[in-house]
Amino acid sequence: MTAYTAPLRELEERLRQDLGWLNLPAKPWVPARVERGERVLDVAVIGAGMLGLVTTAALRNIGVDAVQAFDRAPAGQEGPWITSARMETLRTRKDAAGPALGVPSLTFRAWFEAQYGAQAFTDMSLIPRPMWMEYLVWYRQVLGLPVQNDTAITAVTLRDDGLVALTLDRAGRPDTLLARRVVLATGIDGLGTPGLPEVAKDLKARYHAHSSERIDMAALKGKRVAVVGAGASAMDNAAAALEAGAARVDIFIRRADIPRVDKFSGVGSRGMTYGYLGLPDAAKWAYVVEGERAQIPPPRHSVLRVTRHSNAHFHLASPIEKLEEHGGMVEITTPKGKYATDFIIFATGFAVDFASRPEFATIAPFIRRWADAYRPPAGEAHPGLAAMPYLGPGFQFLPRDNAPPAISNIFCFAYPAVLTHGKITSGIPSIGEGATRLAQAIARSLFIEDRAVHLQAFRDFAVPELLGDEWIDADEEVLSA
Repeated sequence: MTAYTAPLRELEERLRQDLGWLNLPAKPWVPARVERGERVLDVAVIGAGMLGLVTTAALRNIGVDAVQAFDRAPAGQEGPWITSARMETLRTRKDAAGPALGVPSLTFRAWFEAQYGAQAFTDMSLIPRPMWMEYLVWYRQVLGLPVQNDTAITAVTLRDDGLVALTLDRAGRPDTLLARRVVLATGIDGLGTPGLPEVAKDLKARYHAHSSERIDMAALKGKRVAVVGAGASAMDNAAAALEAGAARVDIFIRRADIPRVDKFSGVGSRGMTYGYLGLPDAAKWAYVVEGERAQIPPPRHSVLRVTRHSNAHFHLASPIEKLEEHGGMVEITTPKGKYATDFIIFATGFAVDFASRPEFATIAPFIRRWADAYRPPAGEAHPGLAAMPYLGPGFQFLPRDNAPPAISNIFCFAYPAVLTHGKITSGIPSIGEGATRLAQAIARSLFIEDRAVHLQAFRDFAVPELLGDEWIDADEEVLSA
């Protein structure tokens, strides 16, 4: 495809006009708070990937302007798109509005067609993965979103005055700042760690990696590679290893069959987007437990990307029972036999585990979990779901007993919000609606917190609309005659 720069400039001008017509961003209205001579952030957004960017844009759109996003990655490498993701294309339909926040000229489609034309969009089946990263870079630039890269959050501390203190590592330089609200937009592993089966806990690091890590696929050329899992990530990593020249790839799947039906895609609708939040806890639990049991199948094209290689081998009903190191290799034992491998990729998902995230150590004891709020019926217990945060209607953490009130000044706009809010933080199609819900909740909480200031400003406002010379009192005119 040939890119055209002039039409992209025209799109950017149209976007400026669209935002102007919509009065976006709105006029700032949050009273400035100053501590020790420095402005306190209205909102600090931890993470500047897709969720962090749309959160920052949504907040600024409604006039919350003292916002700053932080990301540990270098600029242009936020999120998984060009680091750990290995699919050829996105799995989301290409016309999803995603982070556009209701502005047509901000959509991926507008950005793509401005450069490659409408016919190219029609001809494209799915969005190439690296291209989505290019779009997100443009999204950040064209909106002028405030992001500090190469900045890691090393501690989150609640203060008695309701502020949240953040300890930062800015490319090796320590720093601290204060924020009134904090949004954790930290993606699929936002409150935990990549999940590894217990059998792999003692395996030396040189023999394995999780699918979410950066893996030197070129180093697997000529190697025997094992992939554990049956989801999209397992297929993507198996295919990447095969394409890099792996001598053999064995895919170990604990189920007797690969999942075939995506339950949530079958019920996806605006009704689900807006209605799920209002469901009783029992209904939410039933939805997500059923989805977990069924699992999400890998896309057909992802499986075919693997099976076109004759040296790819699927092992069904093959949970890993034992891993043993022998002379520079690992022997895998399953109910069906033993297999030698040089390297194992675990595509085994993520676990919500605050203990694995030292930056959250001080707030972890105060966060209400689903285990604290809901007891599932017999047969529906699920430890992984029970560990998820039990959030408020605006994505805010809710307190456990004796928790400082400031815990609810931290918001979870990441994958672990799914059980409370539905699949609004786990994919592209509904993130705009999710970010709008989040931004409105934060704006509401700030306004309520500042209600005395706003009321006093209301009482003090005295700019006259009328000057008194716009009319003549008819009775005074008669008396004066």
